[in-house]
This record gives sequence, C-alpha cells and structure tokens, in this order.
Amino acid sequence: MIKTFIFTFLFAFICSIGFTQTREAIDSLQHRLAIAKDDTSRINAQIDLCLFYRLGNTDSSLIYGQQALQSADQINYLPGQIQALSFMSIVTEQQGNLPKSLELGFKALQLAREHHLESLAGGALDGIAETYIILKDYPKALSYLRSNISTVGTSNDEGLAYAYFDMGAAFDGMNLLDSAIHYEEMAIETFRKYNREEPLVYQTLGDVAMKSGKPEDALNYYQKSLRIALRNNESRASAYAFNKIATFYQNANEPDSAIYYAGKGLEESRLISQKNTIMEAAALLSKLYEPKDTKESLRYLRIADAYKDSLFGAGNIQAVQTLVAHEEERQKEIESARVAYQNQLKQYALILGLAILLLIAFFLYRNNRKEKKAKNLLKDKNEVIEQTLNHLKSTQSQLIQSEKMASLGELTAGIAHEIQNPLNFVNNFSEVNTELVDEMKNELAIGNNQQAIEIANDIKENSEKINHHGKRAGDIVKGMLQHSRSSTGVKEPTDINALADEYLRLTYQGLRAKDKDFNATMKTDFDNSIGKINIIPQDIGRVLLNLFNNAFYAVNQQKSQNLISYEPIVSVTTKKSGNSVFINVSDNGNGIPKNIVDKIFQPFFTTKPTGSGTGLGLSLSYDIVKAHGGEIKVESVEGERGTFIIQLPSS
Repeated sequence: MIKTFIFTFLFAFICSIGFTQTREAIDSLQHRLAIAKDDTSRINAQIDLCLFYRLGNTDSSLIYGQQALQSADQINYLPGQIQALSFMSIVTEQQGNLPKSLELGFKALQLAREHHLESLAGGALDGIAETYIILKDYPKALSYLRSNISTVGTSNDEGLAYAYFDMGAAFDGMNLLDSAIHYEEMAIETFRKYNREEPLVYQTLGDVAMKSGKPEDALNYYQKSLRIALRNNESRASAYAFNKIATFYQNANEPDSAIYYAGKGLEESRLISQKNTIMEAAALLSKLYEPKDTKESLRYLRIADAYKDSLFGAGNIQAVQTLVAHEEERQKEIESARVAYQNQLKQYALILGLAILLLIAFFLYRNNRKEKKAKNLLKDKNEVIEQTLNHLKSTQSQLIQSEKMASLGELTAGIAHEIQNPLNFVNNFSEVNTELVDEMKNELAIGNNQQAIEIANDIKENSEKINHHGKRAGDIVKGMLQHSRSSTGVKEPTDINALADEYLRLTYQGLRAKDKDFNATMKTDFDNSIGKINIIPQDIGRVLLNLFNNAFYAVNQQKSQNLISYEPIVSVTTKKSGNSVFINVSDNGNGIPKNIVDKIFQPFFTTKPTGSGTGLGLSLSYDIVKAHGGEIKVESVEGERGTFIIQLPSS
C-alpha cells in the first residue's frame, strides 16, 4: 500500500508538470495556426498539431490531420498531402486500425515516389513498418525502416531516431538482442540531438533485459520509461509502460502490484482509445483476477477478446492482406516498367552507338580524301598564318593601348569631381577677397587703419587657402597626366599608401559620376612604416585602378540581388613584412567561382557582359606586377568575398 501511495503521489506530481509543458506546446502551435497568413502555413501548422497530438490524444491528432489533408487537396499542395497522410498512418496504427494505417501509408508513399518527394515520406515508411511490427512480420518492417533511413538520411534527426527505435523493436521481436540494443542506443543518441527522451526506447531495452535474464534491469528501464512518459504527458507511452510493469510484477508473483499497474494501463489506454494496450491490459487483468474473482476475470476477458477481434479479426486481417497484395502487385508493376524502360534505353544506346560508328567511318573517309587537298594548301595557309600573326601582334598592341585609355576614361569622372572641389574653394575665396579689398579701401578712406589691417590679414589667409587648393588641383591634373602618358619604365620612390588612397577615391568618384545610385563603404588600413618604395607609379596605378574597378563592380552586382541588410564594402590594406610590401584589395561581393579562378589572369578572359570589359585588365596587371619582381594572387569565397593580394619588393 505504501508503494502504491508513493507512486500515486509521484504520478500526480509528474502529470501536473507534464500537462503544463504540453499545454504550453499546444498553445504555441494553436497560436501558429491562428496567425497563419496563407494556406501552406495553415496546413503546416495543422500537420505539426497532428504530429504533436499523436502522443496523447489520437482523436485530436486525426482531426488536425484530416483538416490538413483536405486543405492540401484543395490547393494541390503535395508536401502537405504526403505529410498529412504519413502522420495519419502512424496515428491510425496507434489506434489499432491497421488496414487504414496501411492504406494511408501506401497512398503517401505512392504520392512521394510519383513526384520524387521521397524525403517527405519518412513518416509513411515508419507507420507502415510499425504496422508490420504489430503483425509480427519483422522482415517486412525492417525493409521499410531501412528504406526510411536511406531516404531520409541525416536530414531529419527526429525521423531517423524513430526509425532506429523501430528497428530495435523489430530485432527484439526476432530475438536478435544485440542488434536490438545497438539500434536502441543509436535511437537514444539521435533523440538527444534535439533534446528529447523517447520513453518507448527504454521499454524495448527493458524487454531485451527480461529476455537476457536481468529482471531488475528490466524493471529499471520500464520505470524510467514511465517517468519520462508522465513527465512529457504522453499517454500512449505511459499506457505501454503501465502494462510492462504490470507484466513484470505478474512474473514476480506480486499480483496486487500487477493488478494496480494493469488497471492504470487500461485506464490510460481508454483515455486515448488505444486498442492494442487496452487488449494487453484487459488480458493481463483477466489472468490476474482468475484465481480470486472469476466474474471479474470473465469481464476483462470479454474486453480483451473484443479488442483482439477489432485488431486481428478475420475482416481486418483480410483487409490487410488485400492491401499488402495490392501494394506488392503495384511494386512489381513499377519494377517491370523500370526494367522495360532500361531495356528500351539499352536498345536506343545500341542504335545510337551504331549510328555514331557509321558517322565516324564517314568522317574518316571524307577526311582521308581531304587530306591530300590539305597538303597542297598547307604552304598557302602558312603564309596566311604568318600574316595573321603579325596582324594579331599589331591588334594586341592596340588593345593594350585601348585598355590604358579605358582606365584613363574610368578616372576622368573621378578626377573631374576631385578638381571641382578645390576650384570651388578658389572661386569662393576669390570672391570673398574682392569684397574684402573694397571694405579695406573704405576703412583706409576714413582713416580706420586698425580695421584695414585686420581685413588685410583676412585677405592673406584667404590667399593662402586659394594657393593651397590651387596646388591641390594642380596635383590632381599632374596625376592624370602621369596616368595618361606612356610609362617611362623608370622606377622612382613612391608613397604606395598615398597612391592607393588617391586611386581608390578617384575610382569611386568616377563610378558615382556614372551612376548616382551607386554607393559603397570604403575602408583603408595603411601601414605607415612602409615609407616609399621604388615602383613605376603609372603602371602600379593602372594595376590598382583595375582592381578597384573590379571590386566596386563585384559589390554592385551583389547589391543588385536585393539582399536584405547587405552593405557593400571595399577594403584596401597595406603591410610591410620582411623585404616585401603587401597590398590587399578586398570586397564582400559575389566572389569568383572556383572553376574560373585559374583563368582570370588569362588575356581576353572576362566574366563581365559583352561590351563591359576587354578582358585585358587583370592580364596587364599580372604582367606589370611580375615586371616589378612581385606577385599577384587571388583568394575568393564564392557568393561571399574576393581578395586580390599584390606583393612587391620593399626596396
């Protein structure tokens, strides 16, 4: 009695916790259903409710499954149809309607295979397998479970965990205990990945322990299963656990405890209309009451027989056999069609092979005839090739010059913008000085020398500013001339930080002048310890201009994809390391695909649309850097970023 009292207290306490957790989960799913804005969202919420309720309220589970299926049928939403049928197959199997379970499962499986959506059919495969386990046809159950594992793979941890659990149960039924333990342990590990403890796993482990002659271990597993089921408010699992514990106490010759737990199992089973556990509990109670109360024993026997007939009666077994035979026949037809299709393909391949051989023979014959003519024309072609080569060299020189002029054109708009700022300052301060001169004359005319001196000081400051901005404009023009003129090939000490900074700004302003909507963040991180290095500034400037243009083009392409919260960024860093100076030009654009990374420095290779690039920019850049005794390489992550790294000697 004390044991029963303690258990009753714990049972009530755990149930209260489990009910609270279940209520929260149901409220969350109901809220999802209420706020669903479209049909597919509503169907998916109903499917999740169907799946959730299967653990404790199969009637509600079926209602939501039927609602989801009806809505999915109306809009021809195949994923919803497959999943609703799959989960309803599992629920009807739990209720004991085995023919209906197989019918729904086979229908879901057929839909999935016809439309190549096998990854959604995991529930159907599991439901069919569980039905075969109840029917004790373990080889067929294992066949469907293995198909489930190979189809779903690791994409669905929950589906994979239940497949492992059911495989363990099937191997237990076949008395292959080591295999049963192996798969149940895999199930526990997989359930743990999404923070779930499945109580039925421990019942199978308890059955294995009983068969292995370890009753105490078995009882511990059954009790653990019951605790988890009560904590999770899973009536389905708790009904099984009560029956398992009752069977244990029956075998231990403790009839009072066995009657108590069998009664709890029957009570829990009736709450969810679970025929299989009702039958088990009633049959157990009939045996337990037989020595002490024949009338009560007979009452429970009638209950057990009624549910046994409901589950395994001749009508149900015949319906199951008909469904299985029909499915097997359908599978044979599918296999026959597949074999016929493959044979047809082989015939087509043979015909195609013969046609290819005939075609090859024809070409060989024709080529043999042409070979004689080709020899006579070879001398003439050699002359044409030589002329073409000379023309190609001339064209290449023109293209290189064209690329240089194109880079000058890229800078023109930026230079114009840069010159405009100092010219505005010059014009504004000149106008102010004109007004200040007039004011100074007036002050001198009235003898106010002190005020005139102050005005003269202002004029002087303005003149200094005019001079500063005039020199700035001159420097910009000088830089433009340096870029446009042919390279002298003479290296000179150059501030690489200043060169990179100036070309970055000019490139950006040039692009802004072409496209007012273009915008990007520029980040620089220059190593001030580099000082000046010996380079040909015009040539290295062309290299930097080309890399900056490509970087801004890449981020603009990425931005055009309308990515949420995307901020285009182009970064330039310099760093001195040993006897080398490194210049990194990075962008967070769309990167360079792996299959073309090795080609980007080849002449005339470009990924830009026709007319948007000559394909010579990176090739010339490569040659220029190599001529300086340096290296240029690229690092890219497709769809995320691209970085060009220039390495130059520091002296």
